[in-house]
Amino acid sequence: MSRYEDSGGWPAYVSVSERKARAQAALTKLRQKNPGIKPVTVTGRKLAKTWWGEAWNMNLEHYADFAYRIERGRSYVRHGAVLDLNLGRGRIKALVQGSRSKPYQVDITVDRLTPAIWDAVTEACQGAIGSLSELLEGKFPKDLGTLFATPGHGLFPAPQEIHMSCSCPDWATLCKHVSAALYGVGVRLDENPRLFFELRGVDVEDLVSQAVAEKADRLIKKSRVKSRRVIDEDDDLGSLFGIDLQGDEPT
Repeated sequence: MSRYEDSGGWPAYVSVSERKARAQAALTKLRQKNPGIKPVTVTGRKLAKTWWGEAWNMNLEHYADFAYRIERGRSYVRHGAVLDLNLGRGRIKALVQGSRSKPYQVDITVDRLTPAIWDAVTEACQGAIGSLSELLEGKFPKDLGTLFATPGHGLFPAPQEIHMSCSCPDWATLCKHVSAALYGVGVRLDENPRLFFELRGVDVEDLVSQAVAEKADRLIKKSRVKSRRVIDEDDDLGSLFGIDLQGDEPT
């Protein structure tokens, strides 16, 4: 592999400052050709800050298949190596700066959430989520958060549902560049949690439509009870004073 430059076969050391400089130079060059590219920028110490971003990263780190190699991408995404990242329906595409001058192309596909799991999740959410904004902000009952993140039965993909490739010469399927792209997804979900549902091929509205309908029904019933109470009170007052409060107004 060309990244092994010394006679001992070990990769040449590259300092953090040099990695950042390489990434910035590559980003500047890419922007000249494509001003619309979407680099991943991490601010602060945490890679993700919202419930959706954190849950995505925790899901990846939970599996033994990923646990060791996924960590290799943390420094890459921190140092701005993910020059472009786009999420769509069941796909993730990224350009990641590595040891070579030309960025590596990362392609990841994610299986669509199975109908059985989606139906079970939507049923569990009935009446529990008050609005779409609450859902996207991660403001829902704790037991729902546990359900969403349950390995193999929740919303987040298992390793066998994630299929990945990279143009780098690394023999491992989950190389540093793929790892960086996967961590970059957590950053994207901080910015726009709706992308998670698009990635998994499901409609986020399904999780709140039933809850909203039930809330509206409760309000209507409450309104009817209140109206009935007003009518009953009018009847009582009419009987007490011997007048008809429901009749026509005097002319």
